[in-house]
Amino acid sequence: MQSFFARRTDWDLTTNRYTQALEAHRRAGRELLDLTASNPTIVGLHYDEDALLRALANREALRYEPQPKGLPSAREAVANYYAQHRTQVSPDDLIMTTSTSEAYSFVFRLLCDPGDAVLVPTPSYPLFDFLADIQDVKLARYELVYDHGWQIDPESLFDGADRAIAAGARPRAVLAVQPNNPTGSYFRGREQQLLNDICAAHDLAIIADEVFLDYSLTDEIPLTFAANEDALTFTLSGLSKISALPQMKVAWIAVGGLESLKPDALARLEVIADTYLSMNAPVQHAVPAMLDERRSIQTQLLNRVRQNLAELDSQLASQQLCHRLQVEGGWYAILRVPATASDEELAIALLEQTGVLVQPGHFYDFAANGHLVISLITEAEVFRTGIARLLAHVSKLCQ
Repeated sequence: MQSFFARRTDWDLTTNRYTQALEAHRRAGRELLDLTASNPTIVGLHYDEDALLRALANREALRYEPQPKGLPSAREAVANYYAQHRTQVSPDDLIMTTSTSEAYSFVFRLLCDPGDAVLVPTPSYPLFDFLADIQDVKLARYELVYDHGWQIDPESLFDGADRAIAAGARPRAVLAVQPNNPTGSYFRGREQQLLNDICAAHDLAIIADEVFLDYSLTDEIPLTFAANEDALTFTLSGLSKISALPQMKVAWIAVGGLESLKPDALARLEVIADTYLSMNAPVQHAVPAMLDERRSIQTQLLNRVRQNLAELDSQLASQQLCHRLQVEGGWYAILRVPATASDEELAIALLEQTGVLVQPGHFYDFAANGHLVISLITEAEVFRTGIARLLAHVSKLCQ
């Protein structure tokens, strides 16, 4: 029988064993040490509430001023943000959106006809599969490999484009996430040039997701893809991570790169944005204040991440079974653990037997078992106790 619904939504919606176990754990009211925290508004940070609420009460928001690209004041504030990253971005080259997901939707619609392909890294964030499905876009994978740090496998990058072509899917863009979620790795100059090379070889654009850009754990200040000049580049970011304000729904697209293509790209994106006019006025007027909030919030978050990373390393030093992979930035760490069972089975056992919640590596398309993903923004005491229980559980399994 033919489905009543569109094939693009033909997902497997059955609840997986991990989610079933978590729901049962919560229904039973059992203790939960959540090492998967991703919502910064509930991990004990201190916001300047008065300043944010005053900004949202701007009287100018009572007047409707349809601006497809977003209000000039909001775009100017974002341009100033990039200036502090040593990159000049004109407010005219910015498109405001309600989220990076919406920004992906706009860029996919701009670049891809149904059945076209985008090259995406693996391991990486699972949301991309759904964003691509909704826009009738295919994904072709290229690999990030680990060898004393993460880097692109160049052969897999070009193979990914060739596989897409062989499957009848025209490659249109390559996605670069920096720092990657969950590997925490940035793209260096050599790798940015590699991406530019494949763009030149296959007439591709770069879609750069930089929501975690500011959370570098090294002394090196990462260079934004908004500074890239050698390929048409769409740099996506927003206040969800920059200012730890996911509920405010503020993001943007910075269009840069090849001057021969940029004006046409901006004109077409403006029509797409004008079709929706999705950004609301109170939030747009508050963007300057919300971006100012990042100075305090980022300091708090980076202190939390570094404190938890130091605690993790201290506990790992007292045992030999588990170790963490190198992380350069972002909010997550990857533990390599003995592959005594599948990552999902280990995560479920940890939850049921110790009350510790972690994410199994297969959520992020790790090719092999033996990887757990943990959040570094978890409150310090929960993190300390959770890691101790995790390591004790793994040690017991391997006895």
